[in-house]
Amino acid sequence: MATGTPPAPIGALRPSPLVEQATERLREAIATGEWPVGSKLPGETTLAKSLGVGRSTVREALRSLAGAGLVQARQGAGVFVTATRPREDWSTQLRRAAVADVYEVRMLIEVGAAEVAAARRTEDDVNAMRAALEGRRAAGEGTNAEFVEADIALHASVVAAAHNPVLTGLFEEFVPVLQHGLTELLDLLELRAADPAHGDATHAALVAAVVRGDADAAGRTLREELKGTLDRLQAL
Repeated sequence: MATGTPPAPIGALRPSPLVEQATERLREAIATGEWPVGSKLPGETTLAKSLGVGRSTVREALRSLAGAGLVQARQGAGVFVTATRPREDWSTQLRRAAVADVYEVRMLIEVGAAEVAAARRTEDDVNAMRAALEGRRAAGEGTNAEFVEADIALHASVVAAAHNPVLTGLFEEFVPVLQHGLTELLDLLELRAADPAHGDATHAALVAAVVRGDADAAGRTLREELKGTLDRLQAL
């Protein structure tokens, strides 16, 4: 501890998933100020004795805490506390973010993906995009949730045509938030009341641009389509 006072015993653990228990016990001690930010944790042997586990269990628990951004090992110096709250992963941040904020980032990623897709699309990609476009049109007869699912599937097919696994992975992270937020948007604004396949012409133009390899048109068309939705989200 920062005062130099030896920490009180933090209690032996039950015979169960010991690594998880050790991680949680150490996490609680850090969160409550047992070891403030900047302080050095006791050695593995001391921690193992306090927790009633082996050093290998402590070592795994410390790795877990390091992955959460709570501690950092410094070679030759020991393990130090770097934060009292775990770092949120990307998925958690997206779930907490406002849909409009997520959509804004989606625009930045997906427009670039569409431009790359125009240069890299294959015959299989073309077939997939055209099938997804038809699926979106058919979903015009379904519920808002079904329509949103088909709409996202079309956008996913365009992103996939860029053949960049990082872009594909990023887009997939957005999907749960987008499905929920866009379904609520359609329910609220009744955008499909007069046009069940809302935005069909724009999406057809997007697919056509990617198919013919026109990166500028693909990016411009998608940017305008996404911006229209973003404007509606921000106006709510």
